[in-house]
This record gives sequence, C-alpha cells and structure tokens, in this order.
Amino acid sequence: MKRFSKTPTTLILVCLGILSVFLFFVIFMADSKTLKVGDKAPDFTLNDAEGTPVRLSSFFGKKNIVLYFYPKDETPGCTAQACSFRDSYETFRNLGAEVIGISGDDALSHQSFVKKHRLPFVLLSDNNNEVRKKYGVPSTFFLIPGRVTFVIDKEGTVRHIFNSQFKAEEHVTQAMDVLNKI
Repeated sequence: MKRFSKTPTTLILVCLGILSVFLFFVIFMADSKTLKVGDKAPDFTLNDAEGTPVRLSSFFGKKNIVLYFYPKDETPGCTAQACSFRDSYETFRNLGAEVIGISGDDALSHQSFVKKHRLPFVLLSDNNNEVRKKYGVPSTFFLIPGRVTFVIDKEGTVRHIFNSQFKAEEHVTQAMDVLNKI
C-alpha cells in the first residue's frame, strides 16, 4: 500500500483544492442575505405550476404566509413534507395562512408533483435560485438546496424561521405553533 507523499507538488495541489472550495463558498454565499425574525420578507414574483405569476406581496394585508423552500419534487423527504403540509392545509387556512412551496424544479415537474400527491397549495419555480438567495436559504454540503420554512405575518414581517434538511415534517408543526400565537 502506497502512502500519501508530501512532495511540494502534492501539497500545492491540496492547498489549491482547499482554496477553490473556500472561494466557491465565498462567491456562492456573496449574493445570499441572511434574514432574521423581525425582518421584512423580500418581495418576489415567480411562476406557479401553470405558468401564472405569483407575487408574494399580493398576500400582504390579507393572509399570513407559510413560505417553505425545499430541495426537489418527488424525493422522499420533500414528498413527506409536501404531504404533511397537504394533510394540515385546512388547519393552515383556518389559521388565516396560505402555504407556498418553492424549489428549483420547473413547471412541468410541479404539475406532476401537485397532481400525483393532490397538493392544494401553490408551488413556485425558482429556476435560477434567485429567491432562495434573497432569503439566504443555505445548501447542504454545497450541493443539496436547503429546506427552510419562513412564517410571514400579514404585514410581511418574518415571524419565524425553521431550517432543517432532515426534519421535513417538523416544518409543518413549527409553522402551526407560530401561527397559533399570531
């Protein structure tokens, strides 16, 4: 078995690799903003599964918003999360909230996902991850788009942020707990 040699060339390559990962992180995160509870939710307009533009601020003054970012349609965690929101959708409506899901999937993918799982809420396509960056939604291991839920009140203020890639269904319970207190 050959040992890792510490030649100058090898050390230079390792340093360049580490530097490139660091630069990638800095460049990727440079456009991201970190929202905090109490901040005004950034407005945006994205298309839904039917291609209809949906503007976040059109809900202000009317409804609280549960805005959840998820990695990808039809993956196990995302399907569990979407179905959990579906199963609690009437409760969210009774609490005066609208549920909106956002991923980088295109409209065709969203149409299929909505139909297959009978999702009653809107899914929006953030193809260039511009809204994800506006909201400061991080990636997991620099590869997997993050799973973050924002509860936004009727005035457009962020009231709660829950970030967990691996507790998909807890996003629903946390959002509901916050809405019960608003």
